[in-house]
This record gives sequence, structure tokens and C-alpha cells, in this order.
Amino acid sequence: MTEGNFVDYVKIYVSSGKGGKGSTHLHREKFIEKGGPDGGDGGRGGHVYLVGNKSLWTLFHLKFARHIKAGHGGDGGGDRSTGHDGEDKFIEVPLGTVVRDKETNEILFEITEHGEKRIVAQGGKGGLGNWHFRSSTNQTPRYAQPGMPSIEMDMILELKVLADVGLVGFPNAGKSTLLSVLTSAKPKIADYPFTTLKPNLGIVAYRDYQSFVIADIPGIIEGAAEGKGLGHYFLRHIERNSTLLFLVPVDTPDIKAEYDILVNELTKYNPEMLDKERMLVISKCDMLDDELKAELKTQLDKDFKDIPYMFISSVAQQGLTELKDKLWKMLNEENNQ
Repeated sequence: MTEGNFVDYVKIYVSSGKGGKGSTHLHREKFIEKGGPDGGDGGRGGHVYLVGNKSLWTLFHLKFARHIKAGHGGDGGGDRSTGHDGEDKFIEVPLGTVVRDKETNEILFEITEHGEKRIVAQGGKGGLGNWHFRSSTNQTPRYAQPGMPSIEMDMILELKVLADVGLVGFPNAGKSTLLSVLTSAKPKIADYPFTTLKPNLGIVAYRDYQSFVIADIPGIIEGAAEGKGLGHYFLRHIERNSTLLFLVPVDTPDIKAEYDILVNELTKYNPEMLDKERMLVISKCDMLDDELKAELKTQLDKDFKDIPYMFISSVAQQGLTELKDKLWKMLNEENNQ
């Protein structure tokens, strides 16, 4: 998936179909006088549905389809003929799509399962024909119901990426590089801040044909929860990750301080982030010799008593197998609880 094709926020206008009118037809046939009312019902208007599709990873296909309208119901006819139902419209969205009412900003629902189908705009009910209104005192009703009007609304579709592991770190922490060596993803990599402008997803191939999904979230800086930098646009994607992998380069002046800033930004955005499994990964460790690594390990044992940590080097391909083993174990321990 190219960076420009990742769309996680779209506004669309939807309109259901209006119901068809009931008929006021009176029966006419040779040799039958006063055949009476036989007006049929109008057809219902088309619904607009949202449908979950696990094959989709982005809302890009809706970027240029801003107006979606279902078909109108047909009018009723004579001989109690019912009008045709309006054509339904189905909007396929990736799993993890949150639907909001644009006017109120209220969350209507969320699509989380493949094939899940929800109505966002219900078609108008067709009107009853005059055949329904006949009675002993009104044997020739010359009225019928109009169809119910359509429903129109502006919606916001917001995607929260469904990945098993979320990479969290400052710009230039090496998240994109790590994703590129663990998976077949090809994120944009360069030596300047905010190289990653969109979340990147990759599938990590594990033993025995098993796999898990990892997401590289654009760099977070201090103040991201208040809107600084780019990270605040993408913090919502981390909400869906079951495990958070904090990536801190070994040449960082204070690893504990940088980790605390990252945790603080996530907590300010959503306190429930603290309930997720966490792991600290020290990157770029190919520049350390054994003596320096042992010295750093002594300090990390004091600072991170409850958080597992490990050393890796994406460029030198060091510690990557052990990293996958640890992540797989953490993911499966959580699933088995």
C-alpha cells in the first residue's frame, strides 16, 4: 500500500430512497360494475448499508465517492400491484471503522467483524394503497398513503487500524526500519523527522505459517495529545493494538525519560492505554560493545522492573528472531486469558 493511498478519515453524504406512493386505482373490467378499490402499495425506498470487509485496510475507495444515494421505491398500481423496492446501496469498509454523525459528532456504531452489515440510512416505507381503506361505510375510498420520505445525513467514517502490535516512538526512532526488516512492507525511510506521514501496516511471518500484524504509527512528540506534531492524528490507531512496542534508540541521552514522555502522551489521549501489554525495545544496538551493553542493562534493570525490554539492531539484523518470539508469546498469553 503506498503512502498516498492510506486514507483513514472521510466525510460522506448518504441518502436512502423514499417510499413509493400507494395507488388510488378503482377496478375496471367488462361486465363488472363498481369493481371497487384495488390500489396497490408503494415499494419501500432503498437502504444504505455499511458492510465490514476484512480485505480492506483503508478508506481510500471512498475518498472520491462523497455522495451515495439509494433508489426510490416504485408507486403502487392497479389490481393490488405493489411498487418495486428501491435499490439498496452497500458501502464496504475495513474492520475498525467508526461511524459518526457529522452534525452531533455522536458515535453511531463501529464495524468490527467481516460481513457485519449495519443500516446507516433506512429507506422510506411505501404508502398503502386504497384497497386497505375500504370498509362497509366507505366502499370507494379515493385516497392512499404517500410514501415515507428518504433519510439524508452527513457521516464521518474514521478508521482505527486493527493491528496486533503498535510501534510507538519519537520521530527517527527507527520504527519504519524495524517494520521493513520484520515484514515485507516498504515504508518511506529517511534521516529526518516525520518521514512517516501515514500509518504503515506489515504482516510478520512467524513459525509454522503463523503470522501477526504490526503497525508503524507516525512519530509522537511531547505534546502530541494536545495537537503538536503529527502524532495526534494517529493516536487513535494505537487504541486498537493489543500490545504496544516502545522503540527507543540506544544513543538517546535518557531512555527512561523518553519512555515516560511516550507513556504520558498515550495516557493523556486515552487512560485505557495503560492497560495494554507493553514492551521496550532498545534499537541501534550494533554500536554497543559487550561492556557498554552490560552497563546499560544494569541501569535498565533498575528503571524498568515491570516492563520487559530487549536490545536489537534492525540494520545489523540482531535480536529480531528473539523479538518475534517475545511478541508472539505476549500476544498469545493475552488471547488465552
